[in-house]
Amino acid sequence: MGKNYVDIENDRGEMLRYRKHANGRGLVAHGAKVHPSAIVEAGSYVEPGVQIAAGAHIGRGVWIESDAVIGPDADIAPHAHIGSGAAIGAGVKIGVRTQVGTGARVAVGSLIGDDETIGDGERVATDRRGLRLAA
Repeated sequence: MGKNYVDIENDRGEMLRYRKHANGRGLVAHGAKVHPSAIVEAGSYVEPGVQIAAGAHIGRGVWIESDAVIGPDADIAPHAHIGSGAAIGAGVKIGVRTQVGTGARVAVGSLIGDDETIGDGERVATDRRGLRLAA
């Protein structure tokens, strides 16, 4: 049986240890907290300080940067990028290849489409059809 972790060198020359999450085999850094019922698919990276709540689904190839928070039952589609310190509310759906900037906030139940970009520090709320609501 193979090892259940991998060591990867970051841009600053530091070695980070990632373990393979039991549900999906995605890589979760030491210091990140992922609920056992969450799914982190293979090819995804969860950086230190990230919190992923119960029932969340992290698609293949997603990168979640440090200190981001993913709410319960959130669904992040493949190849999305969640910036450092971003907060994704409960039940949010993030589309394929969507970029969520550093410190951005996505309100509970929002629907963010494919290939969208949410800027650094931006706050977004949508209805069930994905239409943005006034701030």
